[in-house]
Amino acid sequence: MLRPANIEELCEIVAAGGKLRLRGGGSKDAIGAPTPDATVVDMRGFAGVVDYDPPELVLTVGAGIPLAEVQALVAAEGQMLAFDPFDHGAMLGGTTGDATIGGVIAAGVSGPGRLSGGAARDHLLGFTAVSGRGERFVAGAKVVKNVTGYDLSKLVTGSWGRLAALTEVTLKVLPAPRERRTLVVRGLDPAAAVARMAEALGSAAEVSAAAHLPDWQGTAVTALRLDGFPPSIAARAAMLPDFTAVPDGETLWEAVRFASPLPADRPLWRVIVAPSRAPGVVAALPGADWLFDWAGGLVWLASEIDPRAVAEAAGGHAMLMRADAAMRTAVPTLHPQPAALAALEARVRRAFDPAGVFETGRL
Repeated sequence: MLRPANIEELCEIVAAGGKLRLRGGGSKDAIGAPTPDATVVDMRGFAGVVDYDPPELVLTVGAGIPLAEVQALVAAEGQMLAFDPFDHGAMLGGTTGDATIGGVIAAGVSGPGRLSGGAARDHLLGFTAVSGRGERFVAGAKVVKNVTGYDLSKLVTGSWGRLAALTEVTLKVLPAPRERRTLVVRGLDPAAAVARMAEALGSAAEVSAAAHLPDWQGTAVTALRLDGFPPSIAARAAMLPDFTAVPDGETLWEAVRFASPLPADRPLWRVIVAPSRAPGVVAALPGADWLFDWAGGLVWLASEIDPRAVAEAAGGHAMLMRADAAMRTAVPTLHPQPAALAALEARVRRAFDPAGVFETGRL
């Protein structure tokens, strides 16, 4: 394992060649195939707060800073990361507290709040990184409105460290809500739940998160979250008369975020489909355990059966998030792409990493 202390050392490591696996806190080590032939590059040397301007809602930090530290920093100013990032440690059988903000951006991690707050890629304003050529480069800017150059921020978010090594990120932050209220309706089947969530999202209630758990404390629960000022929440809740408030709302959303109601001893899949197609996906996989987030747009699925054919037939895709080493070695982590899209991705990756330094075969 190598741990560069500054960007010059990182450039030298990358320029020297060989297969390199970028690693932050290791919270997502159990995702993807083992990579025994790759040298691990520990990115936690790039930590610390570079600049934080709460009135301007802009934060710049080293990519190796722990996510928990970033969340505590902005919370102290009454602000938040609106894409609702989270630590995969507990989901993958490890511990929490190790995830870094660079790892979150590289994996494109967004929680239930993505439904209203947008994805991680929508909040990355700019970054500094080292390409596979061993060259430092900067993209984006420390302003919310920036139209200069290519939008590389969206490209690197979710690239899983296969394009460049992030050393610094600039994020947009938003004011945190004064109050959050969770409303639920019980007993709906998957199709009725998706329809009811869609109806709520189309109303003036300004729903910030929506999920359906087929078994929450012994019954099917469809949940909505309302964020904002108390009088506003009260008025919007009145628009949803069939939903009732519950006192343990944060417990429910933590369960949705980490897919914790699903059996930990089964392979876990992250299936992305149009919400209207989610009921058909779970109906086509009898015996699977599941729950819906993002109003049905995200299906957390625990199943030994590969759901990719079903997801693809529904116009979506699936990613293997958790499995034993044998399955992770045999089954590609990411959904196989059509030939034309795979060729385009290969050309983009060669532009950033012509020698394949960051291609470890992990995904």
